[in-house]
Amino acid sequence: MTPPSSDYTARHLSVLEGLEAVRKRPGMYIGSTDSRGLMHCLWEIIDNSVDEALAGFGQNIKVILHPDGSVEVHDDGRGIPVDVEPKTGLSGVEVVFTKLHAGGKFGGGSYTASGGLHGVGASVVNALSARLDVQVDRGGKTYQMSFRRGEPGSFADTGRTPDPAAKFEPFVDSSRLAVVGSTKRGVTGTRIRYWADRQIFTPDARFSYEELQARARQTSFLVPGLRLTLRDERRLPGTPGEDGPVEEVFHHDGGISEFVDFLAADSAVTDVWRIHGAGKFKETVPVLDEKGHSRIAEVERDCEVDVALRWGIGYDTTVRSFVNIIATPKGGTHQSGFEQALLKTFRKVIEANARKLKAGNDKIEKDDVFAGLTAVLTVRLAEPQFEGQTKEILGTSAVRAIVSRVVEKEITAKLNSTARADKAQSALLLEKVVNEMKSRISARVHKETQRRKNALETSTMPAKLLDCRTDDVERSELFIVEGDSALGTARLARSSEQQALLPIRGKILNVQKASVGDMLSNAECAALIQVVGAGSGRSFQLEAARYGKVILMTDADVDGAHIRTLLLTLFFRYMRPLVEAGRVYAAVPPLHRVEVVNAGSKPNEMVYTYSEGQLVQLLATLEKDGRKYKEPIQRYKGLGEMDADQLAETTMDPRHRTLRRVRIEDAEAAERAFDLLMGSDVAPRKEFIIAGATMLDRERIDA
Repeated sequence: MTPPSSDYTARHLSVLEGLEAVRKRPGMYIGSTDSRGLMHCLWEIIDNSVDEALAGFGQNIKVILHPDGSVEVHDDGRGIPVDVEPKTGLSGVEVVFTKLHAGGKFGGGSYTASGGLHGVGASVVNALSARLDVQVDRGGKTYQMSFRRGEPGSFADTGRTPDPAAKFEPFVDSSRLAVVGSTKRGVTGTRIRYWADRQIFTPDARFSYEELQARARQTSFLVPGLRLTLRDERRLPGTPGEDGPVEEVFHHDGGISEFVDFLAADSAVTDVWRIHGAGKFKETVPVLDEKGHSRIAEVERDCEVDVALRWGIGYDTTVRSFVNIIATPKGGTHQSGFEQALLKTFRKVIEANARKLKAGNDKIEKDDVFAGLTAVLTVRLAEPQFEGQTKEILGTSAVRAIVSRVVEKEITAKLNSTARADKAQSALLLEKVVNEMKSRISARVHKETQRRKNALETSTMPAKLLDCRTDDVERSELFIVEGDSALGTARLARSSEQQALLPIRGKILNVQKASVGDMLSNAECAALIQVVGAGSGRSFQLEAARYGKVILMTDADVDGAHIRTLLLTLFFRYMRPLVEAGRVYAAVPPLHRVEVVNAGSKPNEMVYTYSEGQLVQLLATLEKDGRKYKEPIQRYKGLGEMDADQLAETTMDPRHRTLRRVRIEDAEAAERAFDLLMGSDVAPRKEFIIAGATMLDRERIDA
């Protein structure tokens, strides 16, 4: 094998001109060449239209997904300039679509704050398209130009529908911006349709309607008054438009306050608080002089801050951050300033009111403040510095201090406000944050004492827990038993090797209404969390759970159902991963025992039924077969009425029992159901009961 040459001269350098660099290294510009990169290209085109709306020009954007794989974006903005750009001698349309780092967002004259800043968005999409057609309405005329993989020219389409495979003639001497129609006076806009180049993108890359839907909804919140229309004509299986073209319109006259209401899933502790502010900063950047030469100069920038936030009763955190309506999912300086200000402010206020809030000497941490928070943070500034073309992280360092100052000032004013509504909400919020801190500390203590103790060690588990002997989590089962009478029977019926028992007294606390502090101070709730051993709320760790199955074993009556619902509410609110993993079950005890008489010396047969319907069906079958049964039929009103053998056979023995697994197929729907049935807002529950009253069968009431 010949060793590589050690010579390295200028002839070894590759000079990629124009859009060749984009096609050679597409990942550098769009992140990847799969569906994510394909969607990024679409965002570049849509964001250009949104920037027009942000600048006050145009209020309508339409996106169409065509069956041939192309996508079309319409707007009613000013339209791309069609006059000749003096430096290149090309039309504005050709400059925008063929020249990297060319556009109207450098000098600050056309766009004071925009999402596209590098001038590579439209040209990159063009370079990575098998075909791109652009039409511009401007000055009473409709102009058109077409491109093939970034090169301008004309397609010889044979039918009505444009085809990227049609014969293409590139422009040789000079480019032509064709006039293809006329428009009414004052009508302006841009229409772009392009076909992604399958030589670049992976075969399975496709436009996601769900992502497009989420982005359109998000943008309509961020740009009040903008009307965004999506139309999917692809008829792809598994999409909303599989049965035919589907069209959705997103239009919100509100702002980010409505966005927070949309994102928040839990019941509110506070109203949506809106924070506005601004600041100035200086930065040294290269600027173009009148001759087009670059020079270093210090410029003063304006930064506008707009935040909407509210706290709910849950512990999940949702924070969305944006710069000039461009999402920054990985945060940046604006988000770090926001987080820093919230933590600093709450620490100050809680330290000042530590005695009143019973906070002790423990310090509030970020997670305590952010539990249950839903927030939308937006900043607007000219020429923000992003880390990379994908714009996922804001890098402008001066923004951190501005956001922090604005948020700290406004939140401090809110928490110290003397207005009745603000005062009540602030008190609830501060109590929630302190309770979250106590919950975190309590979870840490529980975690330290969660492992099982052997006979030579002292156990810190509740005295009423009858633990099992095995250390194998997969095999172990925790039965939560209603009442002491049932516990006595269950104690004899269980397999002590792998089945543990925890009795509860009556109905536990309704945690959907109660605060975290009330829940932790409730003996039954605290004991249950301690026994499961995996913490609670945001500190819950599924892998630390001490039992493979948690089985709720309550009586088959109304009270039993209520207790089971209260227990499920506790698991749903504070140990949700256990439910999501399918490790929570409800035991199914029988309702009746029928003793079927056998002829001769053969012992009688015991048959159990689990509903009135099953009992009726069994008795009909026995009558048909001419078999007799003993009267009266035993009706179990509680687990305590069974003897140990009957309970083991019907409810606890894995070989014979029936368990119902509790699942969460749709967490948001489950959250709404729990809030309706167990929440503090009575009116919706009353409406639900009244609406279902006509469906009630009085004969089924066990009274």
